[in-house]
Amino acid sequence: MGRTLLLAAAWSMLAAAAFGQPSRLPNNVTDHFFKTSDGVRLHYLEAGAIGAHTLVFVPGWTMPAWIWMPQIQALGSHYHVVAFDPRGQGDSAIPATGYEPVRRGRDIAELIAALKVRRVVVVAWSLGVLDTLASINVAGDAYLAGLVLVDNSVGEAPAPTYTPPAPAHRGPPPTRFARIKAFVQAMFHHPRPPAYVDRLTESALRTPEPASRALLAYPVPRSYWRDAIYATKVPVLYAVRPRWVAQGENLVRTRPDTEMEVFSDAGHALFVDDPARFNSMTEQFLRRRVWP
Repeated sequence: MGRTLLLAAAWSMLAAAAFGQPSRLPNNVTDHFFKTSDGVRLHYLEAGAIGAHTLVFVPGWTMPAWIWMPQIQALGSHYHVVAFDPRGQGDSAIPATGYEPVRRGRDIAELIAALKVRRVVVVAWSLGVLDTLASINVAGDAYLAGLVLVDNSVGEAPAPTYTPPAPAHRGPPPTRFARIKAFVQAMFHHPRPPAYVDRLTESALRTPEPASRALLAYPVPRSYWRDAIYATKVPVLYAVRPRWVAQGENLVRTRPDTEMEVFSDAGHALFVDDPARFNSMTEQFLRRRVWP
């Protein structure tokens, strides 16, 4: 019985580390803050060797930096790894303003400047893809060595189609907690542990509802994102589910130094659903295209 309990406890610890939900940070991951040019205190996680090549991870809509923990732990053994909490997300401050692409793009550029490192590879997911492309439009690409853009449109043709929401069910409308929890659960093709889903949901709820709505309604044309990705000449890896394949095929065909990887058996958070493949893919891309 004692041995069974010990094995169960060991598995729980391993699972928590793998899915990024430990009660405290792993010993090799540290908290840091910097202040933006508009006076907002923003948070990031850091791991790996200072002086090694730097990867900067940018999460999606309302998500925290620690969702990248499978990458922080795996890639931190070879690289200097930074995972960012955008304003209003994770452990960053929640200002009243700045939930639009120019400010969010500037935040990323100012984070990288604060790190005082040489050129970095930005690994950006979902809304983070748009924020990263905005940073190129705002601050140029002198700080970039490469891009890994994960599961969002990049403004290339064809434009995504809009699917209207299903008719509302009778009865009282769902609470914000219920809506966000359903969104979090839908990010994964392979179900996550309930404690992990709840922790992600609670983190997402930190973003005020007006800010979360503003983040879903950036007031720029699709060409804003396409212009940015074609303006930079650094290597790009586009890692997507099948819904973005047509955009990826056009991007690979017309933009030099671009690759695409398709994850057919993963949800929107494909780097959590299939971390081993995602980490291997990223490391191979870095060694082949960016830092041979």
